[in-house]
Amino acid sequence: MSLEAFFLPVTSGRLFCLLHRPAGELEVKGAVLYVHPFAEEMNRSRRMAALQAKAMASAGYMVLQVDLFGCGDSAGDLADATWESWIANLVEAGAWLSAQAGLALCWWGLRTGALPAAEAAGRIGQPCRLLLWQPVMLGKQYLQQFLRLKIAGELMSGGAEGMMNRLKAQLADEGAVEIAGYALTSRLARGLEGAELAIPEVARRTDLIEVSSGGTGELSAAVGAWLEKWRDAGRDVRGVSVAGPAFWQTAEIEECSSLIEASLRLLAEMDGR
Repeated sequence: MSLEAFFLPVTSGRLFCLLHRPAGELEVKGAVLYVHPFAEEMNRSRRMAALQAKAMASAGYMVLQVDLFGCGDSAGDLADATWESWIANLVEAGAWLSAQAGLALCWWGLRTGALPAAEAAGRIGQPCRLLLWQPVMLGKQYLQQFLRLKIAGELMSGGAEGMMNRLKAQLADEGAVEIAGYALTSRLARGLEGAELAIPEVARRTDLIEVSSGGTGELSAAVGAWLEKWRDAGRDVRGVSVAGPAFWQTAEIEECSSLIEASLRLLAEMDGR
């Protein structure tokens, strides 16, 4: 396989990209676009994303990793990003990758990355597939959890009482709040808060993988309920559970080989559709 680093010019600015290509003798089976999660989860997931992208390329897939505007090594600051600009980034990146590969896309989203990935796939309107790693279903719930990081810090100084309401008031009045070193703006918070994971009609198949440290092999009741909801809406969705660490939130860099293996197996299954 080969790896190419470059900046992709899009409307909002230049996006840093890594393009993994299969070895020259391998036929390109498909094109995969990786959408990273939010804030520190992005950094903690970098190794797993790189390992999976490398494994996919070795199996014959062209994989594009892209840093959204204001994130990682891309242009701009997080304070200037909006939810809508991120979706637009992915629409442009998806169109570029599709033209490069000449094949239908598989949108691979991790945690909050699943939300704009599904939205962008629907906007492009081309038949596609979705591979979702531990997806966030409701942006509102994730936003609450993210705001609690600030509250946890205030607990150490004894000032947490009424903090959630104060944070929301600060977002409304000042337009931004700093949490764990990240500038969360009211514009970005509103977009995240209003996001709900919806499987677009153009998705021919969606595979969701849940990572469980318990290793029971069974999906959680919450994920099962979402799968039923999507199936009732006529979507072809599957869910599997693998054993492994929650690498997107652990303090130490963790790997989950079972997740990589399951993803490759599901991609191979999707190739037959």
